[in-house]
Amino acid sequence: MKQLVLPIKSEEVLAQVQDTLLHNFKAGQRNYTIFQVGKATLLRVSDVLRLKQADVFDDYGAIRERAYITDKKTGKQNTLYLKPVMNDLVIYQQWLKRQRLENQTPWLFPSTTRPQKHIDERQFYQIMAKVGRLLDLNYLGTHTMRKTGAYRVYVQSNYNIGLVMQLLNHSSEAMTLAYLGLDQVSREHMLDKIDFG
Repeated sequence: MKQLVLPIKSEEVLAQVQDTLLHNFKAGQRNYTIFQVGKATLLRVSDVLRLKQADVFDDYGAIRERAYITDKKTGKQNTLYLKPVMNDLVIYQQWLKRQRLENQTPWLFPSTTRPQKHIDERQFYQIMAKVGRLLDLNYLGTHTMRKTGAYRVYVQSNYNIGLVMQLLNHSSEAMTLAYLGLDQVSREHMLDKIDFG
């Protein structure tokens, strides 16, 4: 049976997930930063984990405002706007230095046991599954960060489904609404806020 992965809609739950990622793992700073970057860029987990340090840091160690990658699934060019996670990346870069990983690996998110390789999707799934168990949440998975980012863009852009579709590279509104986990209860909650006159 396929696991149901939903966006995190509650600010309180989001803060708990972030805190758990940061403080309940040996490589918590890495795990937290993966989540933050995935949430802010709306990348698929496979693309987040394949980021290289050179994609994010320039030759002088400064954080780029934009990164340019090719999506693994679609083969399309993608521009990542990194400014929303600039502070997280600064802190993470310091963590890489403290762990002596900055010059050992080209990967932005290296495995701590095999730094020449990046953390893989299976490992990140296990991390998210542990967070789910610790917080008693059954809807967390590797796509939680992408779905959460998309949901936040949708709500904070005043429900601009076109923007979210473009950011996710979806071809239909129905696909995007399903991806956002907008079930009947969510739709009714939004309708409760509408003044029909």
